[in-house]
Amino acid sequence: MAGSGSESRVVKAKRKCCKSNPRCKRCPVVFKRLEAGDLAERVGKRRWAVAPELKKKTLKKARRRAIA
Repeated sequence: MAGSGSESRVVKAKRKCCKSNPRCKRCPVVFKRLEAGDLAERVGKRRWAVAPELKKKTLKKARRRAIA
């Protein structure tokens, strides 16, 4: 994870996506997207270490649903 020198917090994801719009903050899909952007790192099966430099705007973008 980029910038892992500072303290990161560990968050537990939900078991399943609730399919709400926008996605909830603990949705496993959101953590997967943050991992792709090097802002989260998988610690366990459902636990993620989230970078302290995570901005509100970035989280909002990860929670957004694509309109198909």
